[in-house]
Order: sequence, then structure tokens, then C-alpha cells
Amino acid sequence: MSCILTNDQSRVSILPLLRNLDMEIWQETAKIIAEKIQRHEISAEEATKSALSRMAHVNASINAVVDNFDEEALCEAQLIDSKINAGETVGSLAGVPVTVKVNVDQIGHATTNGLRLQKDLLASKDNPVVANLRKAGAIIIGRTNTPAFSLRWFTRNSLHGHTKNPLNPKTTPGGSSGGAAAAVAAGIGAIGHGTDIAGSIRYPAYACGVHGLRPSLGRVPAHNFSGPDRFIGAQLTAVSGPIARSIGDLRLALDVMSQPDMRDPWYVAMPLTGNAVPKRIAISTSPDGLEVDPKIKAELLQVASKIEAAGWQVEEVDLPPLRQAMENQLFLWMAEMTYGVGGTLLREQDPDASKVYEGLLNHRKNSKLNDVMDVLQTRAALTRKWRLFLETYPVVLCPVSGKLPFKDLVDLGSQSEFDQIVEAQMLQIGLPFMGLPCLSVTTGKVENSPIGVQLISSHFREDLLLDIGEIIGPNIEVVSPKF
Repeated sequence: MSCILTNDQSRVSILPLLRNLDMEIWQETAKIIAEKIQRHEISAEEATKSALSRMAHVNASINAVVDNFDEEALCEAQLIDSKINAGETVGSLAGVPVTVKVNVDQIGHATTNGLRLQKDLLASKDNPVVANLRKAGAIIIGRTNTPAFSLRWFTRNSLHGHTKNPLNPKTTPGGSSGGAAAAVAAGIGAIGHGTDIAGSIRYPAYACGVHGLRPSLGRVPAHNFSGPDRFIGAQLTAVSGPIARSIGDLRLALDVMSQPDMRDPWYVAMPLTGNAVPKRIAISTSPDGLEVDPKIKAELLQVASKIEAAGWQVEEVDLPPLRQAMENQLFLWMAEMTYGVGGTLLREQDPDASKVYEGLLNHRKNSKLNDVMDVLQTRAALTRKWRLFLETYPVVLCPVSGKLPFKDLVDLGSQSEFDQIVEAQMLQIGLPFMGLPCLSVTTGKVENSPIGVQLISSHFREDLLLDIGEIIGPNIEVVSPKF
């Protein structure tokens, strides 16, 4: 039985069905929802209705979900319930409401990537990461917003509009997975799918006060069949991963998302748990000369004390190059934008994307074939340095950004302001250049702003990140927008 509906059918309101439901289900973690469904304490349909009701209540104020399909989600939930009632085996996320980003293929829905030019680009196949969520029984309740071309650490475009941070509308929700992080923070789904090429999972999680995992290159299979393969820079640096309110849910989501799918040529089947390592962590409060807000430095030291209390040795040391990685990542990013997207950007005429593109052009070298060869050679050298470093220090503790979450849309100001943003995001941009896994962990608040730290480990050692994350990362309560 299929639950794929037409766009008109998928927009039928379910609100009359929701009045007698327990409205607290949407506040639970994915793990708890899945366990309650398996124990027959709640049904997948009830969990889905609860999440859809929450979305109906709060999404208008934050615009996190830009494509919702209530009846389609309910149909999928009913199928899960019928399997459970029949005693069939179901996946680890069976009945759990989730969202996926609008830049990945989902059958019957447009892969817009925030573009008016792609508003009718309907997917005929699921992206492997979407397929893996479905195989695990997750219920996709909506598709989340992204800036045009998924280009910024802010989320607004001419097709879907402006996503707001549910904590504070004057602060960016982050980007490019701003819709995913805002939805998770507001209780619209327990897990949000995001993508990360230069911080697009980690930064929205940081800005919205939740947790976000950028997996290793090759860990989570992904590919959009609605378009051609991406160019080499994106192939080497872009990944899909989860955003959630608990570290346990990130672990659960990673297991689901990383199931084998050889349609992604970079996919590598690796165990989720690696060998024992020395319990040694490197801390850097100002990596590679980055100017870091004193409040963030203080938070890093507090977090380090917590990790030490858990039995880990923490040492403040210099890290391998990050600024050089950032510069080379920007080069690849802009070379691809100029070669592959420049014409589309001109046709799209999204004012925000055009402004950001102009700002980024100031960070571009002349892109010739020889330059690309040099950048790829540098990538090998920097990756080697980081791998060797991570043999001695299996985990690194460092800032997510040099600054607390930015004011919304501040990247549309002067070139000087734009350059300061790029500088503050050195770790967001540089780390994907080596394909490393990173975890953004929200640890608290300062001056009504979320604050957090970033953890780095070697390839396919997300387990170490999640282990430390569980020591320092609290379960986050759902936020109700007050605007």
C-alpha cells in the first residue's frame, strides 16, 4: 500500500481530529516516542497527530516547515500501526515524526533548495537519506526551509520566505538548515534532517539551542536523483546528518541515516563504534588565531571541567591548520558556484543570495585548473595532519563559532560586516574541507542567547563525539515562540 498523495490531497486539514489527543507527545524525544509506540502505550497515528497539531500551532510564527502534507503523514503512521498490530518487525524510528530539508529528494515533493526556479522540480525517487528514514519507520511530517542555494548561515528566500528563530526572532535561526533547527527547537518533529557543507547543521543547532551532528564524509549515503551529480568540492565536503534535542536522539538518527545505499559512490560501510582510544582531549579556546568571545571561552573551560570530572584528560594545545582549510574550502565553494550556479543565480534573482554571492566573491582566488589541483593536493596534506593529531588527541573541544549567534540577516550589511561573519565561522567552513565529523552541543544560555561548544574527532569516530556529548549536552526542552 502506498501513501504518496497529490499535493492537493496532502493539504487537507486534520485539526478537527486532534482535539482529544494528549498534546504532550510532541515534547518527547524520538527514543521515548519509539519506545511508547512499541509498547502500545501510544500509536504512531497519535504521535503523528500530536506533531501535526504542534506544527499547526507554532509554524506560522517561525516558518520552519514550508511544505506540509498531513494526510500523507497520517497514512504512513496508520501503516506503521497496522504492522505493529500484526506483530511485524518495524524499524527503530517506527512512528516517530521527523522533518527533512527541502534540498533533498522526497518522492512527490519539489526539491526546491529555496529556489523559485525549482518549485516544480518534483522528485520521482527518494534521496537515500530519506529512504533510510522511511525504512526505519520514521514519519516525515514536513519539509524545512533553507536559504536560496543553501548558501548562508541565515534562512530566507524569495520562494518560501523567512524562517525565524523560535528563541528570539531578532537572532538568526542559522543556515542553511535553519528550518530544520527551528522546527526541532519548537517541537515540530523530534529529529530534523539537515545538510552541512560549511556548518549548515552545526550552526543552526547552535543558534536555535539544540544539538547537531555533522557525520564523516561517506557515513550517510545521499544523492538527489532530480539533478546531476555535484562537482568535486561538494562531493568531498557536503554531508547529511541529524539535528535533535538530545544526544541520544542524534545517536539513534545516525544509526538510521547511515544504513547502506551504494547509490552514493562515497558511501563507506563502517561500524558505528570504533576501537578504544586514550581518554585524552585537546582544547583550544582560540584556534588558529581566531578571535573568540570571552563568554564562549569561559563556557569552553566550564565544559572542559565537566569532561575531566568524567575521567578524561584535557590539554590545551595548538590545533592543526584551520585557517588554511577555510581558505581552500572557500576556494572550492566559489569555484563551483561560479562554474555551476552563477547563471542560475542570475536567473533566480534572489536578492539575499545575490548579495551573499557578491560578498563571497571577495574571498575567491582566480579559479584555474592548476589552482584546483593545488587545492586538492592541500586537502590531502591537511587531512593527514589532522588524522595524525587525532591519533594523539582522539577528541577536540573548541568553539562552534567565534561569536554568539548573529543578529538575523546581518550578512546583508557592509562587506566589512560580511567579512567578520566569515572570519567568525572559520571552524564551520574549515573542518568540512578534511571531511571530519563534528558535533555542535548546546550547553546552556548566556544573556538570553544559547551557547555551546564543538567537538571534533577522526573519520568515522562519531561514537566518541556522542559519548562526550552525552557528558556535556543536556536534553533540551521545547521552545514555544512568544512572538
